[in-house]
Amino acid sequence: MKMLTYNFLAIYRRELQSYFASPLAYAIATIYWILAGILFKAAFDGVIDQGNYVDLQAQSGVPIPPIDVPYELLRTYLGVMGSLSLFVLPILSMGLYADERKRGTLELLATSPITNWAVAIGKLLGVLTFFITMSLPLLLYEAIALNGVNPPVQLSVILLGHLGLILLAASVLSLGMFVSSLTDSTILAAILTFALVLCLWIVSELAKNFGGVVGDALFNLSLLKHYTNLVQGVVDTSSLVLFASYIFLGIFLTAQSIDALRFQRS
Repeated sequence: MKMLTYNFLAIYRRELQSYFASPLAYAIATIYWILAGILFKAAFDGVIDQGNYVDLQAQSGVPIPPIDVPYELLRTYLGVMGSLSLFVLPILSMGLYADERKRGTLELLATSPITNWAVAIGKLLGVLTFFITMSLPLLLYEAIALNGVNPPVQLSVILLGHLGLILLAASVLSLGMFVSSLTDSTILAAILTFALVLCLWIVSELAKNFGGVVGDALFNLSLLKHYTNLVQGVVDTSSLVLFASYIFLGIFLTAQSIDALRFQRS
């Protein structure tokens, strides 16, 4: 058990250091920060305009329910950040195993005494840690906008929304890791991961064309549906289970993919 933990931590540190030493990773982070700032400004202006419109309607005697501007800002911003992450995460995950194939080191990993599960989990946590680190500066936008609002946004809503973003990232990165293990082309891995995640993002819309059990099953597979639940502050066990299932599925399929390679080399 001690050796397993040591091997896992070694893979985790190696993967994390590779991102912090990569010019591409810094370029991705810079673009991510710029786009996040633009989207925050757009969300902020949109929610303020919506609030002003509601106030004008109320002053005119039109019966219209008030809106919670801070809550709407947080919900809208995390919503667009989820959409932005769908483009960023496949790029972060594309080289997890594809680069190993390209460098010829995947065979060494496949035939090493380190278990495939330890390698996969270490790699996943490494890239997830980098994404979380990359997202931390964005909290400054929210802190400035939400500072001093009355009544304050409930801390549980804020934490649950950001937990949703982390779980979404972990799910996409886990599935992207599996795709990366199938090819030595990072570009192909990114494209295939984006296509897969896009299908899981919009499957709730496709579910509307079906009825009964099939429609319900497709609807419950939607990343968008379950991410929206958490962003809205809804504690839904099914959402947590779905994200955990996608994370486990990606790790399991990756381990099986490397097992297949180990079998071919034996």
